[in-house]
Amino acid sequence: VVLVGRLCADPEVVTMEEGRQRGVISIAVNRTFKNSEGIYETDFIRCVLWNNIALNTFEYCHTGDVIGIKGRLQTRNYEDEEKNKKFIMEVIAEKVTFLTSNNKNSEKERTE
Repeated sequence: VVLVGRLCADPEVVTMEEGRQRGVISIAVNRTFKNSEGIYETDFIRCVLWNNIALNTFEYCHTGDVIGIKGRLQTRNYEDEEKNKKFIMEVIAEKVTFLTSNNKNSEKERTE
């Protein structure tokens, strides 16, 4: 999957018990076609970042920055408090490209 969109919030990174860093971001991706009312709709895509990709995105990207993500789709499920089974589809990022930012020096590409 390849996506280009704007960060919906500043990235956050959490260190897991085994020492790996994990970040979860949401990016706003505009659709390429108009709906029946003549408006371009936006999809909000959940993306999971690991280790160096998560740390670099946390350091260099902020709300509203445009980023590109190359990754793979993953589905998983869990039970909520009421024992209802819920499903999530998310993008597991393999590469993040920083495309535009308010800080022009932060334009760089990071891969694991």
